[in-house]
Amino acid sequence: MRTSWRGSRNRSGSDIADIDPDAPADRPLHLQFGAIALVFLGGICGTGLRYAIEEAFPTVGTGWPWATFAINISGAFVLGALLGFLALVGPDDGWRRNVRVFAGTGLCGAFTTYSTFALETTQLGHHGAPAAAVAYAVLSVVLGVLGAWAGIVVAGAAGRRNAVRRGGVS
Repeated sequence: MRTSWRGSRNRSGSDIADIDPDAPADRPLHLQFGAIALVFLGGICGTGLRYAIEEAFPTVGTGWPWATFAINISGAFVLGALLGFLALVGPDDGWRRNVRVFAGTGLCGAFTTYSTFALETTQLGHHGAPAAAVAYAVLSVVLGVLGAWAGIVVAGAAGRRNAVRRGGVS
């Protein structure tokens, strides 16, 4: 039997979830009411934040879609930092799993938007700006990956500084 750093395992080999203590031990996380509620609440926050930013900085004509561009890259950075931090502080259970589900899956998942990115890329191409469409698509993907990586690096550096301050790793 394989062991897991994610926490306890039940007889069937799946992780025992900490979000909904009343759920059967073999119920997957995505079928637990507590996890669904956390994703829903995080999604409300992320969607509201994205909507506010998109309204404050609307794209005009074939202009660069700055709001979506910034949202997706910053969301990738935040998700990388969040997951990097959570990985440093312990196994994916208890409060860490709750934070990951709420902030990572719910908030960051609803804040970032692939569908708007795809629509804006298509609209740029269809409205006479094919070079801008290609540049937008390529830069969004490349900078999104770099943003996630930078978030992981920042979380790791902050975690190491904190460990040194507490007298841990030198």
